[in-house]
Amino acid sequence: MTFSPNNNLPASEMEKISGLVERVTYHNGENGYCVLRIKTPGERDLVTLVGHTPAVSPGEFVSASGQWIYDREYGRQFKAVFLNVYPPTTKKGIEKYLGSGMVKGIGPVYAARLINAFGEKVFDVIEKEPDKLKEVEGIGPKRFKAIVSGWSDQKVIRSIMVFLHSHKVSTSKSVRIFKTYGENSISVITENPYVLAKDIRGIGFKSADTIALNLGIEKHSPVRARAAIQYALSEASANGGHTCLPRTKLIETANELLEIPPSILDNAINEEIAENNLIEDDFPEAGCIYLPYLFYSEVGIASQVRRLQSASNNREVINADSAIGWVEKKLNIHLAESQKTAVKKALINKFLVITGGPGVGKTTLVNSILKILGAKKLNITLCAPTGRAAKRLSETTGAEAKTIHRLLEIDPANGKFKKNKENPLDTDILVVDECSMVDVSLAYSLIQAVPDKASVIFVGDVNQLPSVGPGSFLADLINSQVIEVIRLTEVFRQAADSWIIKAAHSINQGYFPKLPEKGQKGDFYFIDKEEPEDIVKTIVSLVHTRVPKAFGFNPIRDIQVLCPMHRSLSGARQMNEVLQSVLNPPGDNSITKFGITFGPRDKVMQIENNYDKDTFNGDIGFIESIDSEEETVLIDFDGRSVIYSFDELDELVLCYATTVHKSQGSEYPVVIIPVSTQQYMMLKRNLIYTGVTRGKRLVIVVGQKKAFYMSIKDNRTTKRYSGLKDRLKEQ
Repeated sequence: MTFSPNNNLPASEMEKISGLVERVTYHNGENGYCVLRIKTPGERDLVTLVGHTPAVSPGEFVSASGQWIYDREYGRQFKAVFLNVYPPTTKKGIEKYLGSGMVKGIGPVYAARLINAFGEKVFDVIEKEPDKLKEVEGIGPKRFKAIVSGWSDQKVIRSIMVFLHSHKVSTSKSVRIFKTYGENSISVITENPYVLAKDIRGIGFKSADTIALNLGIEKHSPVRARAAIQYALSEASANGGHTCLPRTKLIETANELLEIPPSILDNAINEEIAENNLIEDDFPEAGCIYLPYLFYSEVGIASQVRRLQSASNNREVINADSAIGWVEKKLNIHLAESQKTAVKKALINKFLVITGGPGVGKTTLVNSILKILGAKKLNITLCAPTGRAAKRLSETTGAEAKTIHRLLEIDPANGKFKKNKENPLDTDILVVDECSMVDVSLAYSLIQAVPDKASVIFVGDVNQLPSVGPGSFLADLINSQVIEVIRLTEVFRQAADSWIIKAAHSINQGYFPKLPEKGQKGDFYFIDKEEPEDIVKTIVSLVHTRVPKAFGFNPIRDIQVLCPMHRSLSGARQMNEVLQSVLNPPGDNSITKFGITFGPRDKVMQIENNYDKDTFNGDIGFIESIDSEEETVLIDFDGRSVIYSFDELDELVLCYATTVHKSQGSEYPVVIIPVSTQQYMMLKRNLIYTGVTRGKRLVIVVGQKKAFYMSIKDNRTTKRYSGLKDRLKEQ
C-alpha cells in the first residue's frame, strides 16, 4: 500500500530536497511522471524522487517540494508536488547531461568532445556563440542544426515550467499545460487562464481561477466575470440538471460563487451572447440563458419529433385484433386491456411513450410489440443509455440491444457520432429503454439519426429520478401532450406477490410499505437503526455475513449498497472504505491513486465516458490485476478486459457502495439502502423509489424509520429549468 501525500498541502507544510540526478529510472513522455534517483546532501544513499516534469536527464540538478512517503514495495520515497530541473554546473554533470541524449545531436562521444573543447562554458557557447560548435570534430551542418534546435526546445520547456511554478501551478498540472499548448503555453495562459478549464482534463474552473488571480487578474475584471458566468451555467447543468437559467438566477448564482457585482455579471452575459458563447431565449420563461449545445439540443429534439411525426408510415396495415390474438398464443400469455390498447397504438403511431412502474407489464408489452412487428420482417433496433440497461434489455427480449453510444457509433478520435442526419440508422422500429436516464443532448443525437420511415418507442418509468445529465427528456415528452403516451398502472398478480414491487408502489403513492411479519418470508425488509454508527455496522454485517449466509449471494458481485448521497457517515464514500476493508482489504499489490486505494478483486465504477476504452459513466467492473512496473491496471467489464494506466485511475471509484443516482438503469440481485436524517437534503420520494426498484431478488432498507418516512412523504422534485416541453408544444 502506498501512503500518498496531500497534493493540496499548503507550501508551509511541504518539505524540500535538492540534488543531482544520477539515474532516470522511469519517465513517461505523455504525462511527465518520473522516478528519479538523486544524490542529495545529508543522505548517505541515493534518494528515490517521484514527481512530474516534461523532461529530465542524468547530470541535471533538481529541487523539489513535497512530502516523504513509504511504499511497501519500493520503500522510502520523496513525492514532489513541485519539481524544478536545472542544467548541471560541474564538468562531470555537464558531460553526463549532454551524453544522455537530452539535446538532439549530442550523445556520449560528442559530449566528451564538447567538454574537452569548452569545459564548463559549453552551455554559454551553445546559447550565445553557437557557431563555435562547428570547430569541434565531426559537427557538420546537419548535427549543428540539430544541437541548436534541441537546445532551444529545452530552453522553452524550462522557461515555461519556471513561469508556471512562479504562479503556484503544480508540476503535474504544468506538464499537462505544456503538453497542450507547447511553446505557446505562456502566451495562452497570460491572455486568458480560464481556457485551461475548457481545454485540459483535470484542471477545473477553481484551479484556473487560482492561476488567474496569481497572474494578477482583478477579482472584478470582465475576463473573470465572463468565465464566472460560463462556470455558473455549466455547474447548473452538471449538478442541477438545468438546460438553462433565467438571467436573474444566473447572476445570483455567479455572485454567490465568486462575489462579483451583479452589474459586472450582467455586462458579462451580454458580451458572451454577443460573441455567441451563450444564447438568450424565451423558453421556458423570458430571458433564459443557455449554453449553445443545450439550446440546439432542445430546438433540435422538437424539430426532429415534428419531422418524424409528419413523415409517412409506409408499413403495411396490420390488423391489430388478429395480431394480438396471434401473439398471445405465440408467447402463451394473456394481455390486459391496457396492454392491448398499447399494442394497437404501437402499430399505428410514429412516436409512442410507454411508462409505468415495476410489475405493470412493460416487458411483456414490449416483447409482444416486437414479436408482431418482427413477424412482418421489419428491421427492429433496441438500445438503452447504459451497458447494464442494454444487457438487461437483451435478456428480456432475446434480441441484441446496444448502448445508445455504440448504436450511434461514437468516434473516439473526436467524441462525435458517425450516425446522424446525413448518415441515419438503418431501422424500421427503434425501441429505447430506460428513457428516464436520457439527457437532452444524447436524446437529440439519437432522434436526429432516426430515418423518416422509422417509428420510435420510448420506454421508461417517469417516477424515477431524472437523468444525471441536463434536462427532463422523458417527463417533457410526456407533459408536452404531443406524443401518444401509454401509462401502465395495473400490477399483475405474479408481480403483486413480490414485496419489493408492493413496496415500490406504496412508496410511489406516498405510503409507508407493508413489511413481512416476523417469520414470514419476503424479499423487502426494513431494519430500524437510530444511530449512524449502528446503520454502518448493520450494513457491513449484512453484506459480509448475514445475506450471503442466509441467501447464498456473493457479497462483492451480487450485493450493491445504494446511498442517497456521497457524504455522511453512511454515504457512498465512507461506506466504500469500510466495505473494502472487510470484503477485500488492501494488500501488498494495492496502489493508492487520487485518494483511493485499489487492489485486485476490487469492485469499481467508471465515472465518465471514455470513448477510447469503450467504457461509459456508470459501468461496473472488477480489477483483475495490477502491474506496478508497467503502471497499469487490468479491469474486467462484463467479460471484456480493459487496461488503465495509473494516471487514468481518476476515472474510477470503488463501487461496493454507490449513489442511487449512479444506479439508474441497473438492476442488482440484492440492494441495501441506508437512510438517515444526516442525508435529509437528498431524501425524496423519487430517490427512494428509484433505489428500491433497482433490487431484483432482495431489498433491505437500514436506518431511521423517521428518515424513511420523511423520504416517502417528500414528493417535491427539484425544479429543472428546461424549455423542451414548450418547444414540443410549439407548432
